[in-house]
Amino acid sequence: MSSYKDYYDVLGVSRNADQDGIKSAFRKLAAKHHPDRNLNDSGAEERFKEINEAYTVLSDPEKRQFYNQFGTTDGHPKFASQGGPTYTNVSPEDFAGFSDFFQGLFGGTMRGGQDPFGQFHGGVTSRQNVQASLTIDLITAYLGQQTTVTVDGRRLEVQIPQGARAGTKLRLRGHAPGGGDLLLKLSLKRHPTFALDGDNVRVKISVPDYMAVLGGNVRVPTLDGDVEMSLPKGTQTGRVLRLRGKGWPKRTGGRGDELAEVSVVVPELPTDEQLELYQRLAAVKKQMGRAAK
Repeated sequence: MSSYKDYYDVLGVSRNADQDGIKSAFRKLAAKHHPDRNLNDSGAEERFKEINEAYTVLSDPEKRQFYNQFGTTDGHPKFASQGGPTYTNVSPEDFAGFSDFFQGLFGGTMRGGQDPFGQFHGGVTSRQNVQASLTIDLITAYLGQQTTVTVDGRRLEVQIPQGARAGTKLRLRGHAPGGGDLLLKLSLKRHPTFALDGDNVRVKISVPDYMAVLGGNVRVPTLDGDVEMSLPKGTQTGRVLRLRGKGWPKRTGGRGDELAEVSVVVPELPTDEQLELYQRLAAVKKQMGRAAK
């Protein structure tokens, strides 16, 4: 059984402390007990971990609310069995080095097709709502496709709303272990091509140097497939071209824009003919410089 952690006592703040007070207390304690400042104190690292753990919980409104409601002196959530945790709203990175109490209260995460409650079947004894994180890819969120999750050994098809964003919460009524509602908080995987920026979508495109000088049509990837767009003459690296209406679905209707950032590239292994042309270009540039004097 994990021992109870009084996170308010660890930070030296009251239970009704505001976020500024919590942050201020953490900064002072972290600076005082940082292992790098206490090289001869063998207990400094453990105190620093405890301070960081307390701040991780109390600085997050959701974690703090859950801790206030379900963190008990026997070290277990009120609705959990002694077999382990049944509530999840933190990522695996949050567990590193933290106490058994923290892991028992917040342990586990959910990813598509996995079961966050797999090793704790039967742990919930009352109809409590349970929150888990569900990570999906960007295209699934854009299109609003179905994805499969496993909860307590049961496979469920979850319909993702079209244009869902990170932080969107889906309620699966009656599907939490124990019969409560399962609340899925969405997060989006990093996409190799597209990056979501509010209602806009950002991409990077590479164009050869000659096309940047002369202009022309280039193919640009969008969420709906590649399109052709006109590249203006004299385009420089870093210029952003806008494709209107090719961004993310807006909550108010319509779509944002796609912002294509240009990167001008030169040949890594130029041919003899290309080298000759570059040399001629250099000679012309040199003559122009002399004429301007």
